[in-house]
Amino acid sequence: MKKIEKQHLKTMKSSIMEKKLNLNYKNILLVFFASQLIWGCKMGKNYEAPEIDTPLEYRFGSDTTISTNNDTIGWWTLIKDPVLDSLISTALVNNQDVKVAMQRITEAEKLARIQKVSARPMLGYQGNFTYGNYNGFVGPDANSSYFGGATLNWEIDLWGKNRRLTEAAQANYFGSVYGMRALQITLISQVTKAYVQLLENKASLEVSIETLASRDSSMIIMDARYKQGIIPEIDLNQAQIQQAIAESTIPVYKRGVALSENSLSILLGENPRAIITDETLDTQVLPDAIPAGIPSDLLKRRPDLLKAEQEIVAQNAQVGAAIANRFPTISLTGAAGIASDALFSANAATGAWNIGAGIVGPLFQWGKNKRRVEAEKAKLEASILQYEKSTIVAFKEVEDALASIQFYNEELIARQKHTVAALNAERLSKQRYDKGVTSYLEYLEQQRQAFEAELNLVSVRSKILSSYILLYKSLGGGWVSREEQQEAEGNETENQ
Repeated sequence: MKKIEKQHLKTMKSSIMEKKLNLNYKNILLVFFASQLIWGCKMGKNYEAPEIDTPLEYRFGSDTTISTNNDTIGWWTLIKDPVLDSLISTALVNNQDVKVAMQRITEAEKLARIQKVSARPMLGYQGNFTYGNYNGFVGPDANSSYFGGATLNWEIDLWGKNRRLTEAAQANYFGSVYGMRALQITLISQVTKAYVQLLENKASLEVSIETLASRDSSMIIMDARYKQGIIPEIDLNQAQIQQAIAESTIPVYKRGVALSENSLSILLGENPRAIITDETLDTQVLPDAIPAGIPSDLLKRRPDLLKAEQEIVAQNAQVGAAIANRFPTISLTGAAGIASDALFSANAATGAWNIGAGIVGPLFQWGKNKRRVEAEKAKLEASILQYEKSTIVAFKEVEDALASIQFYNEELIARQKHTVAALNAERLSKQRYDKGVTSYLEYLEQQRQAFEAELNLVSVRSKILSSYILLYKSLGGGWVSREEQQEAEGNETENQ
């Protein structure tokens, strides 16, 4: 009879437990579905691209159209020098700044993934063992108790805080990618500029050596004439001055060659070394006309501007996250495992579980969270203003490059005429002096003008090449690599 009563009592307890469990499950499901109803709620405004006042066309752009299928300019299409092409390829692989930028991309990607899973339920494990006569209160004997199992913690993203932080992390990742592209374009322009400077120094050095050789020959004649009493000493001194002027420029340009090679080596990620090239400045092929495109396209072509826009996206999301911090946070917790069956009986073990919910929120914090929102909004406005400034500077850089190309080419024509005339005047003046028709001062002046004209011609040729590189950079350059473009073209061919 007692067995039947005990079994009946056990059945009643089991039935009560099942009802309680069903009630708990219903409450849990109710909380879950309620949270899902407001899951789409996110604090703050969704990102909207800032309106930029772009000019309709460039002041000095002769060609304002560009194909939408070729919105970047590859350096390999712009540069015809095989030595320079090889230097750029080496720099893009070995330059330490590029390697650092690649690591920054990896870092940003991992942080974005970490933030993305922060809104998901987190599973863990827990275990503990205690022995003694106290487990909340003192018992008659010492006993052991234990628990081991899995734990669950889930912060319900009611106000979209984690989703906003995920947006910010993803924007930071995209920004790091655009940042590396911008760095690559800058590196290409730096390598090219240093290479052009090297060629300019070598060309100027060659002019100086040829001029010195010519003046050494004249010096021999002038010295002989002075010793024979044909010319006065002042003519000899004037010849010595011109010889010294030509001689003093040689170490100047030798130093320039060495410094250019050192700068190139650092950009290549190498120790300073000599840069071997048989190419000269006057054999460089000037690029074809580069289509500048319409100014509004610049916002999509320049990776530095795309990076600046991603900074706005990230900061906009931070504003939403700051607003969400002003609202309460609800978390679900739970545990399931095996524990000692009774408080003072460790001989038997049974399944154990619990589940609960908690709410935490700010009540009175002296306006700290409100001020944090205001601070994030101020950062957002600052990032928008910085983006606007960057676009204005970008337009200015394109205009500078286009104007430089146009006017340096006009100057080149004049410099070429100047050099031809100056060299011929020097030749005629020497003949006049040898015949005693004119003074030596006239001949010296023609020598000086011819020397300066040749150096100025070298300089303007260098500036034209540098202006094309400036245009390449200011238009957004080839931030698609040669391999990526070839792969894209191959895919287009297959699709056709």
